[in-house]
Amino acid sequence: MKILVTGGAGYIGSHVVKVLGQKGCEILVYDNLSTGHEWAVLSGKVVKADLADKASLTKVLHDFRPDAVMHFAAFIQVEESVREPLRYFRNNTANTLNLLEALSENGIKSFIFSSTAAVYGIPEKVPVSEDAPLNPINPYGASKVMVEQILKDLSLSGDFRYISLRYFNVAGADPGGRIGQAYQNATHLITRALKTAKGEYQKLSVFGTDYDTSDGTCIRDYIHVDDLANAHVLTLDYLLNTRQSRIFNCGYGHGYSVREVVATAKKVTGIDFRTEDTGRRAGDPPSLIADSSRLQHELNWRPEHDDLEYIVGTAWQWEKKLNSH
Repeated sequence: MKILVTGGAGYIGSHVVKVLGQKGCEILVYDNLSTGHEWAVLSGKVVKADLADKASLTKVLHDFRPDAVMHFAAFIQVEESVREPLRYFRNNTANTLNLLEALSENGIKSFIFSSTAAVYGIPEKVPVSEDAPLNPINPYGASKVMVEQILKDLSLSGDFRYISLRYFNVAGADPGGRIGQAYQNATHLITRALKTAKGEYQKLSVFGTDYDTSDGTCIRDYIHVDDLANAHVLTLDYLLNTRQSRIFNCGYGHGYSVREVVATAKKVTGIDFRTEDTGRRAGDPPSLIADSSRLQHELNWRPEHDDLEYIVGTAWQWEKKLNSH
C-alpha cells in the first residue's frame, strides 16, 4: 500500500510514519521541514517541498500514485493563531485546498485529515462527542472547521472519501527514544514542564487559576502519540475497506488539570521546578475531554498507554536525549 504523508517529519506525522512502516506500507513524506525534521522519518522517503507549491505537489502525486493521503501539515499553536490569523488560514485552510485540488486532478479518492478538538470551542457538554456543535474560539480551530466543511462538500459531490480525526491533547514520545516532540518553541504543557525541569526555562507559567474546575486550572484529555498513531492505521484500513467518510474523536475520555500534570512531571523527573500562576490565555476552554466511544466501537480501537505517568515518562526520556540531534 502506498501512502503519501504530508507533514510526516513533524511530531505526530513521524509517529504515524513509524507505524505505517511497521505495517509494510510504501511511504512518501511531503514536508517543507519548517517545524519537522528529516531524522524523525523512520520509514520511506522524504520530498522537501511546500503545499503552496502546486506544481511540485501535482508532480509528486502523479509520480507516486498513492492509495491514500494522510495530511498532517499545519500550524497548531492556538495563541499564535490569535496573533496571526491570516498565517493560519493561509497554511491550514488554503494549502489544504491546494492539496485537495491536486488530489482531485490526479484521481486520488482517500484522505485522512488531522483535525483538532479546538473545532468545538467551549463545549456545552463534556465529554464532547463528534455530534457536538462546532464553535471554535480561535483561528486555529476555525481553520480546521473550514477544511472539515470542504471535505464534507467534496465527499458529497463524488466518490472522494475522507476520515477526519479530531485530536485532543497529544503527548508522550516513542518508547524506544527514537522520535518525539522537537519544536523550537513548544507550547504543549507537558513539554514545557519537562523543559523547565531540565532548566531550559526558569519557570513554568500556569495560565488561569480561576476556571470552574476542580482546582481552578484547565483540564485536558492527554492521549499518548502512539495510541493516536495506531488510531490512524485503523482508520486507514476502515476507509479503504468501507469507502465511508467518518469523523472520530481521539482521546481517552478523562482529563487532568494543569496542576495534576505539573505534579506528575515533578514526580517523574524528581525535580521540583518553579511554577508561576498567571492570567488566562486567549482561546483556552476550561475543560476539553473526548467522548471517543465511536472510535472504540466502530474501529475496535483500544488505547494501550492511558497512564499519565507513562505519557510523561516517555516524553522525559525523549527530552533528555533531544540535545543530541
